[in-house]
Amino acid sequence: MSKPIGSYPRVCARDDGDGLVLQAGGVLLVETVRKSGLDAAMSAALAPWRRPRAVHDPGKILLDLALAVALGGDCLSDIGVLRAEPALFGLVASDPTVSRLVDTLAGAGPRALAAIRRSRAEVRQRVWRLAGADAPDADRQVIVDIDGVLVVAHSEKQDATATWKKTFGHHPLIAFVDHGPGGSGEPMSALLRPGNAGSNTAADHVTTTKLALAQLPKHHRRGRSTLIRTDSAGGTHDFLDWLTSRGRWLSYSVGMTITDAVHHAVLQIPETAWTPAVETDGQSRDGAWVAELAGDVLKGWPTGMRLIVRKERPHPGAQLRFTDADGMRLTCFATNTTGTAIAALELRHRQRARAEDRIRAARDTGLRNLPLHHTSSNQLWLEIVQLALDLLAWMPMLALTGPARRWEPKKLWFRLFSAAARLVTTGRQRILRLGVHWPWTHVITDALTRLQALPNPG
Repeated sequence: MSKPIGSYPRVCARDDGDGLVLQAGGVLLVETVRKSGLDAAMSAALAPWRRPRAVHDPGKILLDLALAVALGGDCLSDIGVLRAEPALFGLVASDPTVSRLVDTLAGAGPRALAAIRRSRAEVRQRVWRLAGADAPDADRQVIVDIDGVLVVAHSEKQDATATWKKTFGHHPLIAFVDHGPGGSGEPMSALLRPGNAGSNTAADHVTTTKLALAQLPKHHRRGRSTLIRTDSAGGTHDFLDWLTSRGRWLSYSVGMTITDAVHHAVLQIPETAWTPAVETDGQSRDGAWVAELAGDVLKGWPTGMRLIVRKERPHPGAQLRFTDADGMRLTCFATNTTGTAIAALELRHRQRARAEDRIRAARDTGLRNLPLHHTSSNQLWLEIVQLALDLLAWMPMLALTGPARRWEPKKLWFRLFSAAARLVTTGRQRILRLGVHWPWTHVITDALTRLQALPNPG
């Protein structure tokens, strides 16, 4: 008599496990909070909203929410994942306490948001100093990417309206600092807007940029060392005039709409004036060329603006637009950077596509849905999402090396944070014993060693 053989082993489950810690890899985020001083900064920032004789610190509650989102949560009640592991995350507030604090901070409006943002900016400077050569401003330039993102609402929420993509929800405008090809990126600001907010709204771009600049170290808040990069939604007179106003003098690389005047000017460019576009390795980009426009198309725009156009053979099956010419797809952007070849400037602007990676990571980290009803509460939720994304950017920057530095949230959850361990108390130490068979155990232990070697804040 033959016995049936299945594809997977058969196991039984019991509820008598002792000393096990789930989400053990979350210790990397906890240690990042400790070494960056974010816990102390957030506690001090939200001290005005702590009630007398309150057991739970508002700063700790908000950080717990950010940790829950960083571990994959997408609503307030997901903080229960942390509450289940007090040995790792400490004392965690109950759901009613969390809800009351969110209502209180949302009711405080700009005061609470400003306090949270100040503490983030303060801690960010320390983290960048600790990162050294891996910091985003290691080459003395910071690139800030601004882009809009549609967040679909599946129920009636305040300011949720029809969007230009025929969906229903909100249209936030978000700014990220680019970490370059060797890293990811971190959020600077997020402006919650109704779903019908226009893409080319200069006032919203100005507000988002102001909030983003306030997150940077002071020497990067003005001057050519800070580059503002957007798609064609930022290509407006008012926004470029604000970027280049006296005393600000920011660098920019902004996509522009192909108008009739630009299209006519492109047709007048001789073939000898086109330069092959380049790839990141310095090799020519097949089927793509760039040229610089001058003359009447620059009238009325800020002094020193350069208009660079690219033509490229469209990929098979692509639909050409009315503004395309001779079977070539046309795009253009404006910049005030001088002394650099136009092919290198075009490559730099094309790398703005990394902002799409940042948006995808944000969607996976609490931005796929705004879970609360009121706009003020959802704006606070955006601040929580940004805190979570900060931690997911700072931890790899300070502790991971090689390809792991570029891992997006889903991969971090699957490989690092979801690891289980056994908590052992010996002497004055508490040790997490990770499974030796887990392929990424050495990544977790090496990263934790690097974090613990950093100096303590203060």
